[in-house]
Parts: sequence; C-alpha cells; structure tokens
Amino acid sequence: MKAFEFEHHVIKTYERFSRSFTQIKADDLKSEIDAQYDEGRFWPDALLSLNPRFLSGPDVDELVASGNLDEGTGKVFRFGETPLRFHRHQAEAIAKAKSGSSYVVTTGTGSGKSLCFFVPVVDSILGALRAGKPRKTRAIIIYPMNALANSQLKEIDKFIGQSGLPENLKSVVKRYTGQESQEERKKIAANPPDILLTNYMMAELLLTRQDELDAQVVANAGGLEFIILDELHTYRGRQGADVAVLVRRIRDRCAPDKAPVCIGTSATMASEGTEESRALAVAKVATRLFGSDIGPDAVIDESLQRATDDNIKLEQVKGQLASVIGQPLPEKLDDGTLKKHPLSVWTELALGLDDGLELKRKKPIPFGEAVKLLSDHSGADEEPCRETLEAFLTRVSLHDRCADGFERARCVIGIRPERGGSFENGKSGLYQNRVRAQILSFGGKRLP
Repeated sequence: MKAFEFEHHVIKTYERFSRSFTQIKADDLKSEIDAQYDEGRFWPDALLSLNPRFLSGPDVDELVASGNLDEGTGKVFRFGETPLRFHRHQAEAIAKAKSGSSYVVTTGTGSGKSLCFFVPVVDSILGALRAGKPRKTRAIIIYPMNALANSQLKEIDKFIGQSGLPENLKSVVKRYTGQESQEERKKIAANPPDILLTNYMMAELLLTRQDELDAQVVANAGGLEFIILDELHTYRGRQGADVAVLVRRIRDRCAPDKAPVCIGTSATMASEGTEESRALAVAKVATRLFGSDIGPDAVIDESLQRATDDNIKLEQVKGQLASVIGQPLPEKLDDGTLKKHPLSVWTELALGLDDGLELKRKKPIPFGEAVKLLSDHSGADEEPCRETLEAFLTRVSLHDRCADGFERARCVIGIRPERGGSFENGKSGLYQNRVRAQILSFGGKRLP
C-alpha cells in the first residue's frame, strides 16, 4: 500500500463528505472557509515515526542447538526452510521465561513483542506434551481489544500450522472473547486448548458467571503456567485496579500452589527520565498489576543499531541533500545503496534516532515539520522537499522479491489514527483524529 496516497485519498474523501451538507453562497464567507480547508485546519498533520533496526540475537535453530528450545519449537518459528532470527530483546525474554521469571517487555511498535511470549509458551507446551502430560490450558493471554486477539490468533496459527509437527504435539490456541457461538464454547470446554486468548471483560465473566461451560473452561486451566497481559499501558486508573484484581482471582483459582510466570508487553509505559528510572517505574506498575514481584532487572527494553552506514553522521549528509531534492531516485535502490544514500541517512538520524551514547528512537513528528526540517537542512524549498520525502518513503516501502524467496521491504509504512481519536471511540469525525503515517521498520524487514 502507498501510504501517503492513501492518506491524501482519505482526507480528500472526508473533505468532500464534510462539505456536502452546505452550499455557501456568500463569496467572502466561502473564500474564508475554503482557505481554512486548504490550510488543513480540520485535520491535524500526519504523524511520522520510524521504528529503527533492532540488534539481532540468535536464530531459533541456534537456540535449539544450545538446548534452550525444544526441537519442535524450531519447526514452528520459521519461514519455510529459513529459521526465524530473534531480536536481542526477544532472546532476553525467552531466557527470562525459561528461568521461570516474570518480566515486562517495553519495546516499540513493530518490535515483535508477541514472540516474546508466544515462543516460550509454545516451547513449554511442547515439553509437557512430549512428557506425556494431558492437554490443559497452560497459558491465558488477556488483550484489551478483541481485534488484537483475532489478529494474533491468525498469526500464531500460521506458524503452528506450517510446522509439520504431529497433531499430538501441536499447540492448540483458541479464542474465548464473547464472539464465539454456543457450539464453539462447548468445544473449548470439552477440549481444553493449550493457549486461551481472551479479553479482561470475558475473563472476569469466566470467573464470576454462574455457567457450567465457563466453570469448565476455568477448571481446564488448573495449574496455569502463564498469565500474559498485552498492551499493559492500557490498564490504568479504575480499569487498572479491576484488571489487577482479575489477575489475582485467576491466580487464586487456577494456580494456587505455584505462582505462574507473569508477562506484560507494552510499547509506551514510561518515556521520561533515565533508563534506570523508567525501568523502576514500569516495574512498580507491573508488580501492582500482577501481584507478583517484578524488579527493574525484569524490564526488557529495545536495543537498537543503525540501518545506514555507522560512519556517516548527520552533519556529513546535510551538504549532499540539495543534490537529491527534486531528483528521481536511483533505479537501483538496494540495501547497499540505501546504507549510504543521503536521504536514507538523513531520515534515520533526523527523524528516527537520537544518536547519543545509546541509540534511542525519536518521538513521532508531524509530517509537515519533517518537511520543514528537510528544507532547513538542504536549503531547498518546502514543496520539492515534501514531494521528494514522500516519494522516497513510498519507494523504500515497496516490497522487493529477494533471492531467498521472501519479500523484503526497506521500510514498512502504515497509516492509522492516533490513540484517543474518534475512530477508536466509535464516533465518525476524522477532524478529531491524528492520522499517523508510520514507518514500521527501516533497513529491511523480512515478511512471511
């Protein structure tokens, strides 16, 4: 998808819709309203953020060879013949879970947080099934929204389905969110899944509703090994208190004899202060939510690296920007070219990363501000800078077919309304939203 074209289409479509209700005959009034539409008063500028390249860790085959993962886990988490290579933070999370420790993963969007819990959970289930233990629900994953549960159910089912494992060793994942028919609920109660995906409201109903099917689903989770809260930052205030009580009820009902491994994931929980103070703040929140002691050392943050040439600094490319503004991009735009291309380096260092003692991602920036920054650094006018930046980001977001048979995007751009906008609360006014044009990865992301 060409994200910027889609954004322009959405804005123009909504502008036509919002202007269709009135016909203004007074020339002076019509001129003023037209000017305000042209200035974009009714919809804030798109936000642009760049998810950087993460430091690599071992691949799944290496963890299998070292004895840290079951052989079957290596068959699940791969793309065809190619083993999945983990980011460093994913490998740290797997190690934490294998040691029986609870932890929180606070890495950014597109960092693969779901693998931080699915890999150790599937591995634990495989070990239990190989040992001849009966199937039961060993992990409950609680999502704030059904859409997240639906999406992750599809993704984990893809991995498990292509593994080639015999049926008696395949992890069974089921959803119990209130969307299921009575027949589906009966099947889940009669044949306990290894992993149950739910939301906090349904989890509450499972524990409190006087229903035989619900009671059986809860009974199937006796000896629960994992409690996972996705999008941990959404549980705040009264809702946070409700979820904290819910987690304690689940522990009392399903794991009274042995504390389960508690895992939380969140992209945004604490963004101010030093790394140590942020980890301490996250650990305090997680401890209160889970009712389990989670220290700062159990907070896993992202580790980043440059996707472009480490030897090229931002000041070095500023003088080269004028020569590429308004010019067509090279016909060949492979990884080698991108590592040194002035726009690539500028985009990563000016928009994506704070290149200090440690690499940290920058906060999202309105696209208009990014254009103005490019204009200031290049000396070119803003309009050609806008066109060039849009063309560059669109070009590098398109997939290339690689020699290994997979499509790889240099960066992946997505557009979405900002959280708190009216798309999420059910209203219909686009002017109340911030549309985010977001680079979900930069420097190469392998897609299945």
